[in-house]
Amino acid sequence: LKLFIRVRVRSLLKALLKDGWDGARNSFVNGYHDNRMTSSSSFNRGPPRMERGGGGGYRGNRGGAFNPINPMQPIGFGGFENKDSSGWKGAFTSFGNNRGKSVFYNDRGNGNRGRFDHAGFGGSSRWVDESTDDTDWSKPTARNERLEHELFSGSNTGINFEKYDDIPVEATGQNCPEHIHSFQDVDLGEIIMGNICLSRYTRPTPVQKHAIPIVKSKRDLMACAQTGSGKTAAFLLPILSQIYSQGPGEALNATKDNVKLGCRKQFPISLVLAPTRELALQIYDEARKFSYRSRVRPCVVYGGADIGQQIRDLDRGCHLLVATPGRLVDMMERGKLGLDYCGYLVLDEADRMLDMGFEPQIRRIVEQDTMPPKGIRQTMMFSATFPKEIQILARDFLEDYIFLAVGRVGSTSENITQKVVWVEDSDKRSFLLDLLSATGKDSLTLVFVETKKGADALEDFLYREGYACTSIHGDRSQRDREEALNQFRSGKCPILVATAVAARGLDISNVKHVINFDLPSDIEEYVHRIGRTGRVGNLGLATSFFNDKNGNITKDLLDILVEAKQEVPSWLESLAYEHQHKSSNRGRSKRFSGGFGARDYRQTAAGGNTSGFGGRGSRSQAGHGGNRGFGGGEGLI
Repeated sequence: LKLFIRVRVRSLLKALLKDGWDGARNSFVNGYHDNRMTSSSSFNRGPPRMERGGGGGYRGNRGGAFNPINPMQPIGFGGFENKDSSGWKGAFTSFGNNRGKSVFYNDRGNGNRGRFDHAGFGGSSRWVDESTDDTDWSKPTARNERLEHELFSGSNTGINFEKYDDIPVEATGQNCPEHIHSFQDVDLGEIIMGNICLSRYTRPTPVQKHAIPIVKSKRDLMACAQTGSGKTAAFLLPILSQIYSQGPGEALNATKDNVKLGCRKQFPISLVLAPTRELALQIYDEARKFSYRSRVRPCVVYGGADIGQQIRDLDRGCHLLVATPGRLVDMMERGKLGLDYCGYLVLDEADRMLDMGFEPQIRRIVEQDTMPPKGIRQTMMFSATFPKEIQILARDFLEDYIFLAVGRVGSTSENITQKVVWVEDSDKRSFLLDLLSATGKDSLTLVFVETKKGADALEDFLYREGYACTSIHGDRSQRDREEALNQFRSGKCPILVATAVAARGLDISNVKHVINFDLPSDIEEYVHRIGRTGRVGNLGLATSFFNDKNGNITKDLLDILVEAKQEVPSWLESLAYEHQHKSSNRGRSKRFSGGFGARDYRQTAAGGNTSGFGGRGSRSQAGHGGNRGFGGGEGLI
């Protein structure tokens, strides 16, 4: 009996080795199929996964979807065979003659992935660009009500918007296009006009009235405008409008060619550089709004976040890229991005980028890599201030540009009520509690401090006092910072304690009160801080705690209050008078000295006068600052 069993088992093993394992070798090997039959073996491995052709076969009922007709036939995770959905049939698309080559933006077999043409488990790509050279990018795609609600439910217009019509504007340069009075005065296309309506924009802001026709005329632009004046939409609207009307051009074919070669390298048509992660995310959110129902896919890359996730997002396609300089250079070095076909370059908050030491990265991006030179690409620079260093940078980056100054450059909005109170350091917390009680616990309040340690300490103090608050500063992780901003925006934590990291460019709607718990050391930072309220026509309040430690900005602070027609404490006038006589050099900080940042330096070089947006102006007998305004003489006041 033992001998019989031994012989029987041996014969079964021989048969198994001959039929089963040989049959297993008849399946796909490294993406190649040699046309031998594979259905006879129960050990058929099916196509390997390797991110192509579905999820692979299986032994028995493992490794693929179950087929009730033939349990031994592997289908793959993509879907049923008769649905042409990256299962067994889909494997022939990405294997066979196209070994290792993926379809454009779709790296698992053919385009219809998943059961019944729905997205299944197919690859890292969840977005399929089916555009061809003859696709009309100017036509809107189908509506998505869920996405529409997500993008536009929080849109807000200011209650004091009409006051913006009184803001003076000056444009210098050759053949300046005529400004517009409404969005209907310029052809922005069906998609943009629909998204403007969804955003509930009734009329353009002053910077938009002038910048939109300038960009539409394919002119380079250097724009100086108040914070919260709509600069982001001023460049996104005309750029996207031109992309919709002209299509992707050669960038689409370049991306397809790279995918065929196994290289997932994206070639964005437009690039927006921003100094901080928060500002980059804000611009990206606006780009998502204005690219709704279009074929343009915006992306954002910034430091401090998972680069792997950002690479996967880029792999899905990128036509408009918002980036911080450091992370963009990293992506370019990794071969994930190419600027060969970048037709539109925007530098937002350019002075802040130079302050943060990004000039080497910016010059590499613009001058040393594959980006088209000036004159071929269209370049725009936007900021609330433009000191001498930035205007010289503009000379290198811009071609025959138009300089646009909206409002008194570097000034504050008259929509912001500014209060300066004398508070000793020991009394600041008590005074802060009084202010918070007066404004109400539900009003969005932004409290600025100078140090990270001070931000954490003040947050703990307010929490112990029963206030829902959060904080944001440079030592917090990117996830914590984004969560804090979301809690603040939503009103869950209506008090945000922040250092200067949040002072630039953040567009947080309905901030009612900005409190300078610690005044900054220079007046430019003060302008940007209080600019977080009173944005786009909304009314706001800014309160600053002043004491002996802040004597260095006394004169500049007084000038700003006078220019914005604010109440000036008598003690501040006395201090300013004392500081003026202590040193003839005391006064305006270097960014505002001589008015260089306030006007087109080309006029300065040509020997132009110093009125209007030019020089600082002469001292008036009518008090501090007189009638000259913050940006210059009497020309535009």
